[in-house]
Parts: sequence; structure tokens; C-alpha cells
Amino acid sequence: MQRRSFLIAGIGAALLPGSALPASTVRTGSINRSHFSGTDKHLYTASDLAFGTTITMHVLHNDQRTAELAVEDAFAQAKNIDALMSIHTQTSQVGQLNAHGIVHRPDPHLLTVLAESSRLSRLTGGAFDITVQPLWNQFTQAAERNALPDEAARKHAQSLVDWRAVQFDAQQVRLTKPAMSITLNGIAQGYAVDLALDAVRARGIAHALLDTGEFISIGSKATHPWLVGVQDPRHADQLATLLGMDGRSVATSGDYETFFTPDFSHNHIFDPGTGDSPLELSSVTVAAPSGLLADGLSTALFVMGHKKSLELIKTMPQVDALFIDKHGKAWSSAGLRRMAQG
Repeated sequence: MQRRSFLIAGIGAALLPGSALPASTVRTGSINRSHFSGTDKHLYTASDLAFGTTITMHVLHNDQRTAELAVEDAFAQAKNIDALMSIHTQTSQVGQLNAHGIVHRPDPHLLTVLAESSRLSRLTGGAFDITVQPLWNQFTQAAERNALPDEAARKHAQSLVDWRAVQFDAQQVRLTKPAMSITLNGIAQGYAVDLALDAVRARGIAHALLDTGEFISIGSKATHPWLVGVQDPRHADQLATLLGMDGRSVATSGDYETFFTPDFSHNHIFDPGTGDSPLELSSVTVAAPSGLLADGLSTALFVMGHKKSLELIKTMPQVDALFIDKHGKAWSSAGLRRMAQG
């Protein structure tokens, strides 16, 4: 899932005040431990590879072995989702589906993500659509020639985009149009962080911040909330805001993450209605009760634009968002403003 490998940078490294190490300094395959003065707890921070990027788990606990097992379980859950849903290998179930148009006996995790994808497509009037992969293919192939797809190629790819043409049940998943393909890059990492959280909770962990490219937390970091930074979409070394995590998941989609033209007007986020990238926004950050929802919504709201999106999230309990347009103007819902630190 290399297309989403930018998301650690896209939302900013986890900002951990005091003695903790930033996630970006943790060596993959190692676990770092730091102590909180006046407490019996240590912060355990570990990184591993999945989704074509580095994922990081922060666990605050008083027993090292329990923390290590929790981290191992969290990584295992994330890697399993990557193995099932990667578009880059035919051994994944998504790879098999794209290659053959059908998968028999789909994994229950795949069915869960497909069901939520379908729900989000209906909810957003098709703004979220997992069948945009043909557009991605055309744009990346043209980019290899330092060009954009010609109109005929783009329109042909767009004709294959239709979320309603994905049929699935416990027996099979089927694409009903020849040459269709899907991508779950806009939602799978959010699902992975939900499963990672379930894994650490099962080990009795009460305080953790987990990052699979999307963030989720439980508890707090000693006397502080867990903090994550939202990158300024035009300045990679600056933050647009700093958020205090409140137990919800946080996900960001931005035009700077993978782009095909220097002005960011053509990027990896596609509007199914136009076959090209939406022109209003540069970044959308969503806080939601689950990573699955936050991840999918951040893409959908980017396509919808800030006005329609703000109206939609008014109807969605515990969902908030921050929107930044291509000129740097920002809008946010009241709940997102309450999360902002400073």
C-alpha cells in the first residue's frame, strides 16, 4: 500500500512531551523504553514496516513483557491487514480480485472493509469510491512519461469507476465490469489501527498511542493527553495544528502526499464524478470514533469540499474535521477546535 506511505509525515510524527522519543527517531525492529519520574510506568515505543511505510506503537505500562507482547500483537494485526489488502501483490485478496475479477471465500476482514466502503459511498453520494484504481493506474503510467493521461485514456478509466459494481458476500467478491480494479488504500490503514487497538486492550493496556498511518489512542501519556501534529500542507516542517487525542482516531488526507503536477492540482485523490482531483482543498483531517471511519471519511470529505462536508458531519455523532484549502484558508468543526492545543 505504498500510495499511503506518506501518512506519517502527512499527519506529523507523534509528538510526545517530556522524555519520550518522537516516533520518527525509533529504529525499526527495536523497542525503546523511557521512564516517567514519580511513577511506576515506562513508555515503550516500537516501529515496524507495513503498508509500505513505518508504523509505530507507543504503550505506557508498568510491566515490560506485557508491553512487548501488546506491541507484537498490534504489529501482527496491522501486517495481516496489509497482507490481505495490498494492491501491490497478487498474493493478497485485493490483488487476486484485481487480477481475476473474483475472489472466493473472502476473509471476514475484507468483507468488513468492503461493507464500510459501500456504506460510505452511499453516505457521501459516491465521493468515496474504492473503484478509482483505474484512474490511479492511468495517472501513474502517464507520470512515468512526465505527462498526464490524454482525455481518451482518462475517460476510459473513469468509465470503470462505480462502487455499485462491487458485489460481495461470504462466498465471493466479484467485480461486475471487465477491467475494473479496486484500492483499499483510503480505508485499510484505519481498519488496521482499530485492530491494533483491540490487540493492546486485550493485553490489559490502558494507555497507548498507535500509528499505522492513522492514529488512535486510549488513556493518556502520564499527565498529558497523547498529542499528534497535523502537517501544514505546504510546509513539511511546520504544523497546521496540534491535537490532543481524546480516544478517537485521527486521519489526514492531503494533496501533497502523492501528486502528479508541481501545483498539486493533480494528485492521488480522485473525484469519481470528474475523473480527476478535486481543486478546492489541500488537506482534510478527521477525528472519528474508529480508524475505519476516520480514514474513509478523510478521503470522501476531500472530494466533497468543505461546505458539503461540514453539513454532513453535523449528522454524524463524534465526527469532527479540519479543512485547509489550497490558499491556506482553514475551516473546522467545533469538536476539532476543542482538540487543538494552544
